[in-house]
Amino acid sequence: QVQLVESGGGLVQAGGSLRLSCEVSGNIPSLDEIGWYRQVPSRSRELVARFSILGDPIFVDDVRGRFAIFKDNTKNSVDLQMDNLKIEDTAVYYCNRPSGRTYAWGRGTQVTVSS
Repeated sequence: QVQLVESGGGLVQAGGSLRLSCEVSGNIPSLDEIGWYRQVPSRSRELVARFSILGDPIFVDDVRGRFAIFKDNTKNSVDLQMDNLKIEDTAVYYCNRPSGRTYAWGRGTQVTVSS
């Protein structure tokens, strides 16, 4: 059974940085199939970063140039580096498959960006 555990969130001022980590336990075909979502209250989860079928990073427009996504095969994790954070990046961040049947959702990690 695959388990996803997100960590690394916190409170940061606008312009600051955070690095989130998604630790994957259980067997999955490849870390390439893990992406990052975020969710704010009363809205559906938004996929913000993922890997293409060729392993290239893909981002939504709102975060492109500020976020980066990394695979760490030694830790079996997928990290999301977030720089130049904006207030509108405030959300709970989750990791999971970007398409197809998702794994069980983790608890997410809260990111709060203050002015």
